Amino acid sequence: MKALIIAPAWVGDMVMAHTLVQALEAQDADAEIHMAAPPLTAPLGERMPGIHEVHELAASHGALGWRERRCLGLRLRRVGFDAAYVLPNSFKSALMPCWAGIPRRIGWLGEVRFGLLNDWRRLDRDRHPKMIERFMALAYLPGQSLPQPYPSPALTVDAANRDALVERFGLATAEPVTILCPGAEYGASKRWPTEHFAALARQRMKVGHAVWVIGSPGDRELGAVIMEAAPGAVDLTGRTRLTDAVDLLSLADAVVTNDSGLMHVACALSVRVVALYGSTSPEFTPPLDANAQVLSLGLDCQPCFQRDCPLGHLKCLRDLRPGDVARTLS
Repeated sequence: MKALIIAPAWVGDMVMAHTLVQALEAQDADAEIHMAAPPLTAPLGERMPGIHEVHELAASHGALGWRERRCLGLRLRRVGFDAAYVLPNSFKSALMPCWAGIPRRIGWLGEVRFGLLNDWRRLDRDRHPKMIERFMALAYLPGQSLPQPYPSPALTVDAANRDALVERFGLATAEPVTILCPGAEYGASKRWPTEHFAALARQRMKVGHAVWVIGSPGDRELGAVIMEAAPGAVDLTGRTRLTDAVDLLSLADAVVTNDSGLMHVACALSVRVVALYGSTSPEFTPPLDANAQVLSLGLDCQPCFQRDCPLGHLKCLRDLRPGDVARTLS
């Protein structure tokens, strides 16, 4: 079987998509699995065991990208795919498999996709409350139970690139390393306060840990605030590619992170993770590794799934104190 996965545009969702790859492999060990992914997440596909090739879709995030999707679809016709698995629920995500002439096009019924998907499923949120269940279920017949235990996503590490990064940034690796990931693209209601991250950084350095702060270019302001309040920490926000972050996270003795894409990346590397949940729920997108631990206050207003706290106080994260996290790490 030759299968094409239309991959998500969000980092965390992309990592979780590896569960579908493993579900397809479990049914056909000789399956040739490809991914079509936007520029942000395509590099992660290249780090996933079981992926034969990644095809980058050069369309801007959020844009229809009609021309780009059609061009890639026509180019992929010659691969001769048997099936396409469309993970995003948007109309535009289902266009390319049609242009690629893929005979079986599978996905959840979303934005009026009747004519684009010919093996569509109607989602039962109670049956499949977790995102990975919704991904994996597409590999099986409608109504079929998912095999247990669920697979955990995995990413490979480029050791040569990791060593080069350590040298380039002058990173200390002889002592234990705690990595902080203060960002969350979804919104402020998922971000533990920067002053809490800074207090934790000071505590970790006090007990002999090196502290690195990793994030995207959009997290530079958060990194600067933490650096000012915690001298001695190393600010790498906005200085690394996504695959660089994969390689550096593999060196961590502990990663403290919001519910974010980097949380899922760290879990896919099976390093120790403490995941901090505010507006979102670990029932939907939990950290998928036995080395991960969730911290959440479980307030009556959680989860609200809002980008900003609708009550204006963000108590779900502000009242989760640095000392609580430090005790979890001790």
